[in-house]
Amino acid sequence: MLLLMMRRLASMLLIMAVVSLLLFLIFESNKLAVAGKVLGPYSSTEQRELWLEQNGYNRPFPVRYVEWVGRALRGDFGKSIRFKAPVADLLWDRLGNTGILALCVFAIMIPLSLVLGVLSGMREGSGLDRSISFISILTTSVPEFASATFLVALFVFKLNWLPGTSSMTGGFSPIELVLPVSVLVLYDFGYVTRMTRASMAEVMTSQYIRTAVLKGLPRKTVIVGHALRNALIAPFTVIVLQLNWLLSGVIVVEVFFAYRGFGKLLYDGATFGDIYLVEACTLVAVFVAVLSQFISDVGYTLLNPRIRFS
Repeated sequence: MLLLMMRRLASMLLIMAVVSLLLFLIFESNKLAVAGKVLGPYSSTEQRELWLEQNGYNRPFPVRYVEWVGRALRGDFGKSIRFKAPVADLLWDRLGNTGILALCVFAIMIPLSLVLGVLSGMREGSGLDRSISFISILTTSVPEFASATFLVALFVFKLNWLPGTSSMTGGFSPIELVLPVSVLVLYDFGYVTRMTRASMAEVMTSQYIRTAVLKGLPRKTVIVGHALRNALIAPFTVIVLQLNWLLSGVIVVEVFFAYRGFGKLLYDGATFGDIYLVEACTLVAVFVAVLSQFISDVGYTLLNPRIRFS
């Protein structure tokens, strides 16, 4: 286990190093373009050259890259061109907001999808299985912007039960989370349910389950003690990988509902060409992606000690 963790950590560091180098090459190799973004399109060449000299951009590329990495490790990503504020202050605040959104989604989606998936897999081919599968495929096939539009039309304009935006201008309001959380749960729970269903159905037809049934063990003992743990391996991987999706893949939902989260921040940075903001958001998104993969690999061995990675 310790060797596995060390190898995965080394892999994480290597991936982050490669990504950081690519980011720096893409965004900061053209020094005049960086100065143009900071000073504006109407700045003169002389002004840009002066800014580059004052901010150390005329030094060798490796020196600038090492210093940039050092500042990033300290949480210093520079100043946002769009918001005129330190990127770190914006980043941690928006990450916290997206964390709240993700926590609410996970709290509803995980129990719902696992329960439905297990029930469907236990009764493969039954009416219950077909009903759950139909609902899962239907909700997953509808994109977030379509379900968001439908829910807003129903609960905001038709019934007037919920607010149409989640900007939290008057402070934190749980009711403003209802619609974005509902959209994300509707889109995601079907996928996890189908994965759980497939895994559970496969486990229920395995030889050791049949042996346990033939031995006369109670059905509850067979399901909980033997089938469920192995059936949760595949869904566990899918659920952990949703961390990355909920961090940077919810841009549509956050923009639609004006929710001030990480996805909305990344969208604003890309729209306005805020290179320092995009660099920071990309590094955080990649870090969460490799971290979720690390958690997934370690979780594999905890759920089934027979699984090892070379």
